[in-house]
Amino acid sequence: MAALCESFTLCGLGPSGGVGLGGGLSALEPGPDPDHVLLTDRGRTATLFKVSAQKPLGCWSVKHGQIITCPVVCNFETHEYIAVHDDKVLRIWKNKDINLDKVFKATLSADVYRIHSLPNGGPVVLFKGGGVRTLDVLLEAPQQEIENVISDEVIKWSEAFMEGQQPVLIFTTEKDGDFFVYIQKLKMNSLHKYKLEQQELSKPLSFTAYIKNKIITLLCLYSNDSVYKVLIPLQQNTEEEEQILSKSLLLNLSVSGSVLKGTSFVVLDKDHIAVLGSLAASGEESKECLTIWNTKFQTLQTSKELPLGTSGQLWCYEEKFFFTHGKVLTVIMYKCETSSLAAAVGKLKDSQTPDVSSFLNWNTLGDKELVVSFESQQSVALKSESKMTLRSKSNIVAEVQPDTLSVGQLLLSLKDASTTVLENELRQLMSKAQVPDLQATIGCVVTALINRCKQNPKYYPQNFLQQIVQTRDLSYSLCPDLMAVALEKKDVYLLQICLQQFPDIPEEITYACLKLFLSTSEAYLQRIDMNLESVICYIDIECNDKEVKTEILENGFNAELEQDIWDTKIPKETHLMANGEFCPVGPQKAALLNAVLHSAYSETFLLPHLKNLPAQQAVLFLRYLYYLYVKCSEKINTVLPGIRAPTINQIMDWMCLLLDAHFTVMVMLPEAKELLSSLHKFVRAQV
Repeated sequence: MAALCESFTLCGLGPSGGVGLGGGLSALEPGPDPDHVLLTDRGRTATLFKVSAQKPLGCWSVKHGQIITCPVVCNFETHEYIAVHDDKVLRIWKNKDINLDKVFKATLSADVYRIHSLPNGGPVVLFKGGGVRTLDVLLEAPQQEIENVISDEVIKWSEAFMEGQQPVLIFTTEKDGDFFVYIQKLKMNSLHKYKLEQQELSKPLSFTAYIKNKIITLLCLYSNDSVYKVLIPLQQNTEEEEQILSKSLLLNLSVSGSVLKGTSFVVLDKDHIAVLGSLAASGEESKECLTIWNTKFQTLQTSKELPLGTSGQLWCYEEKFFFTHGKVLTVIMYKCETSSLAAAVGKLKDSQTPDVSSFLNWNTLGDKELVVSFESQQSVALKSESKMTLRSKSNIVAEVQPDTLSVGQLLLSLKDASTTVLENELRQLMSKAQVPDLQATIGCVVTALINRCKQNPKYYPQNFLQQIVQTRDLSYSLCPDLMAVALEKKDVYLLQICLQQFPDIPEEITYACLKLFLSTSEAYLQRIDMNLESVICYIDIECNDKEVKTEILENGFNAELEQDIWDTKIPKETHLMANGEFCPVGPQKAALLNAVLHSAYSETFLLPHLKNLPAQQAVLFLRYLYYLYVKCSEKINTVLPGIRAPTINQIMDWMCLLLDAHFTVMVMLPEAKELLSSLHKFVRAQV
């Protein structure tokens, strides 16, 4: 039995380079630890991520004008990282290194196709001409001549294994529609070439392989929506002529009249493969999805629709799938168990299977398919009947017995319920202390509410969502769409709570909140009830009658801006300080900005976003930070009074970030010159 489990967002892939991946993700490789992965973008950057924390641990870039031309890998023996830029330039560095210009460099004599790093065999370098060297041999003489093994052929794919103590490399090439397979045994320096048997009217799109009992099993995904298997024994007579490899059909990617147009696939175990592609039924629009198939019984085990689209590439490490989904890199955990006929058809009883309904998307499948999916994944039957039947909207709530349903089945039964009934049932669900995995259940509830918001733009349970986030231990990864919807609805109070509660907010979202807060008028914020406990002790709530004309720039989240929220001329409240200076923002906006100052971030990934902040907003933010800095300096212990008030370190860190991002612009802005001069004088006096 195979099932998809919980999913989360590892990082953003926005055009501004949220995690240094502005050019798009090119490759993903295992890092020095099982919980680490190395991401290589299509430009100049490599990033090391800790998957469980969803946070970057390091980021390295080559100079402008240089391009990383093959995936960055980790040398598992030395814990060093290896990259090739501009096809021939080899770089090797360690975690402590920052500037790649100052790390080890070697210029090679031939273009590199790929580097494969083996846990017990060291890195192996494959050149575009088919030559192969271990890294140790290559570093002895970087300019050594590399033989050209292939003539007019183009390498399409490669992989490396360990057979005993011997590294084995396999790669496929293409020439004039013919495909060839090469097997290189490095220690024996033996190379075998095979020709892949042609398939009429179709060609291979993707390859994967594994080795067992000195036999390489090569799996090929063809354009005729089928997966074929090729067996290649390692023990071969070196004097034999080029052999033609015959293949056998392993799996047809079709089910119930629907055909999966696969783009990438991976092997999970001897009986299961995962395929990423577009599932199309006759007369219907194709939908991208991730699927798991049982090759032994020729069945589709599970699938997940991916409505935001993918790059077509699928990676798999440590029982986790990695793939791009829209503008984020998504991780989905999975499990595979012993293959049996009962499991293949979804009838295997397993009371310990976790409820994965927290990632339910009501738009992914039809009603009947949803029921089958929940029954097969969770194996939880109704006490009153052996098969769940969907009710009509009029009697759905009356007939459903929540105590007899799993969380997923309950949410499914409430799909068409009224707003009042939905919220009441979800409140009852959260109140049950005995619910297993309560945190995932709460994430499930939030997802259900957000899905309804997407289906009905007029529906937005503001108070309910605020109550959930305030009273429950949630994280961004459990409900990644929540803050996106709050930004769209301009729900600044909910965003304030999320910034205070969530420990794993991506820098791109933090920046979006900052931009929204700065561009929202004081008049609008005064009408909103929010938490002012971080500012009430040091900002005088009584304001003077001054009016300041402030240019408010459109924040980019909604083209149609409400007149009472977004105005070009806004009465701006200023709040008197003890020394006669004024706070540049009102208490509501100050409380929102304090929530941003408290959020966790990585300077490397926040800085590119801050550079996009409009100049007027950057000046306003710097004025507020300067105000806080002066207030802190008035205190002997440099601590502001109040709950969740920003610390002196947070204030200074953000001032440095903002100046790094906008220093040139601020020097040229007349309204910023006096501020910079005052800041300079104050800091000099402090020193």
